[in-house]
Amino acid sequence: MAEEVKTKVGLKLEKDMIFKCEMGQMAVKDCYIDETNQEEVEMWGPNPSKLLGMALLGCLSASFIFCLKKRNFSIDDLKADAEVIIGRNDKGFLRVKKVNVEIVSKIDDPAVRKRADQCKKMFENYCTVTAAVREGIEVNVDLKY
Repeated sequence: MAEEVKTKVGLKLEKDMIFKCEMGQMAVKDCYIDETNQEEVEMWGPNPSKLLGMALLGCLSASFIFCLKKRNFSIDDLKADAEVIIGRNDKGFLRVKKVNVEIVSKIDDPAVRKRADQCKKMFENYCTVTAAVREGIEVNVDLKY
């Protein structure tokens, strides 16, 4: 069996439905998860659905860049967006139903484009978060360059 890596994070209720993130010894000044359902401008931080979208974006983007780096290529221009779609399940509970991810990178060099084409076929498999989430949530990825 493969070696397991464990990581821990925590939450502490700050007030109402606002939680302060505890990231161990990581130097994060302030990180809050806000489930108050207020207007975004009034929220202390993202809600868990947005964090899920960010986790997918971070992992997929890093996996794509890592794939390029395996052949000593790098990119300086990458933008990623996630659309988190929430709806009710058969029992009427709100659930994340789907996440649509778009990764856009400006790649002009033909050699880097060739490697990006190769990465496009496999980079998603190396994203720990996406692979795990796909077991329960549909994730659609659109890589553009």
